[in-house]
Amino acid sequence: MEIPTHMKAWMYYEYGSFTDVLKFDEAKTTSVPQVKDDQVLIKVVAVALNPIDAKRMTGFFKPTDSPLPTIPGYDVGGVVVKVGAQVKQLKVGDEVYGNINEKPLRDTKQFGSLAEYTAVEEKLLALKPKNLSFPEAAGLPLAIETAYQGLERCGPLHGKSVLVLGGAGGVGSLVIQLAKHVFGASRVAATSSSGKLEFLKSLGVDLAIDYTKENLEDLPEKFDVVFDGIGQSNKAVKAMKEGGNVVGIIVEVTPPAYRMIVTSDGSVLEKLNPFLESGKVKPIVDSKGPFPFSQVAEAFAYLKTGKAIGKVVIYPIP
Repeated sequence: MEIPTHMKAWMYYEYGSFTDVLKFDEAKTTSVPQVKDDQVLIKVVAVALNPIDAKRMTGFFKPTDSPLPTIPGYDVGGVVVKVGAQVKQLKVGDEVYGNINEKPLRDTKQFGSLAEYTAVEEKLLALKPKNLSFPEAAGLPLAIETAYQGLERCGPLHGKSVLVLGGAGGVGSLVIQLAKHVFGASRVAATSSSGKLEFLKSLGVDLAIDYTKENLEDLPEKFDVVFDGIGQSNKAVKAMKEGGNVVGIIVEVTPPAYRMIVTSDGSVLEKLNPFLESGKVKPIVDSKGPFPFSQVAEAFAYLKTGKAIGKVVIYPIP
């Protein structure tokens, strides 16, 4: 396909709340990013939103952030349309997915995924599982890499128990599935609000906990691993067995809790592709979406409500 020189994209030109700074002008375009030797150019088909996008827009990572104006977006599903000189595995026409920022908290790209095209290092991508749609695949990378790397740090889980705080979220729903089907945990519990307990059960949890009715500190059962997806690591340690692990991903934590900072890695996605293709691990796209490309701001507003189950996805991209 012929690659244009300009594209449509969502952008912000200053830091602030996404409601104030995120802009899209149908009549305005920006340059398609140049491809470096180790990169491929992707025609974007679907994008997933992450809380880190909104936090980045506020200037939270300003000291290490890319220059303004910025196109946000980490997760992408799309088709390779151009390859750099050093690209070895991927080729034009490949359907791929990945998290485009290797270090999500620093060294982020100025040209993110909320655009018609994005340039990404080959090592950050994997071939899209054939049984997944682009919206399903786009919802996976950042969340499933976070889930996998956090659990991997806790060592072998065979015969061990795992408690997931925020089990209905984008990361939490994948932690549940990976703990059971990839890491072999013998028992998995998870917390959510009352309305999401049935969803937790559909993922196969052995114990669904309503956090509006039960306190972490008072749970009669203690767990080998507590995966904190909601920023309550100080409470989470009270649900941990002696000698266990607490993995936090939201805020700074105090020992013995450990804060996991994800690294984008296409090899993790490749490793998990067989579990996705077999259906043992399933992507969860929130039923309110996918949102069309014109409604990215509305999608961010919905994500902020905390009501989403699984991932909030943008599809199709023009």
